[in-house]
Amino acid sequence: MKILLTNDDGYFAPGIRALAKQLTRDHEVIIIAPEEEHSAQSHAITIRRSLIVKKVEIEGVDCEAYSVNGTPADCVRAGIDKIVPWRPEVIFSGCNLGYNAGMDIIYSGTVSAALEGVLLGIPSVAVSAKWVDGDAKFDAASLIARRVFDKVQKPFLNAQDPFVLNINVPYLEEDEIKGVRVAEIGDNAYDYYFEEEVNGHVELSLKGRRKLALREGTDRYYLDKDYATVTPVVYGLAGNEELERLKSWLDE
Repeated sequence: MKILLTNDDGYFAPGIRALAKQLTRDHEVIIIAPEEEHSAQSHAITIRRSLIVKKVEIEGVDCEAYSVNGTPADCVRAGIDKIVPWRPEVIFSGCNLGYNAGMDIIYSGTVSAALEGVLLGIPSVAVSAKWVDGDAKFDAASLIARRVFDKVQKPFLNAQDPFVLNINVPYLEEDEIKGVRVAEIGDNAYDYYFEEEVNGHVELSLKGRRKLALREGTDRYYLDKDYATVTPVVYGLAGNEELERLKSWLDE
């Protein structure tokens, strides 16, 4: 199977190396990833300058790899249009340093790269691993992701409308993970800021997160209980119900 692999942590990140090692065992893989880290860039694309593409080598990975001085979405767009010599059958994005669970998926460059694949008609998989003191269990997360993909591969790739499988894996070894749960997207985790005055102006820096009450059945709920989670993410704007509701408001 032909796979385009990207991420938002940069082509040099250990997470993409771990995922590449799993995928290249059975598939033809090309890596196209950002030249620098682009975490929390969401679905940004580059429009005011040219993208520079460079062939790179990733230690321990036996496949072609390219860096792009743009965003994760740029990597997928440019990769499919100009770099990859074939149309990928699936796109993988990750393995990210830190969860992309709950409404964090809105801000995630990892998930957005996968959604860019869906926009181009290609089913995609986003993979993220829990961050603990700058570390993550990338090998375990990549193994879980490959097993999930192998199990659902046929129906997933043949779905009438492509979508993203968003996979999150706790900070545990593979044999310590209790299992895999299909989950809803969890609630928003509200960040709070540290405020200080510097040279006559106010500076706000992200400080942490308010503790959440985890809603049962969501990705955050299961991750907290040492399960890996899989959430389907569908790209879509207003549906028929919303369109009809707006029409009724205007017709009143």
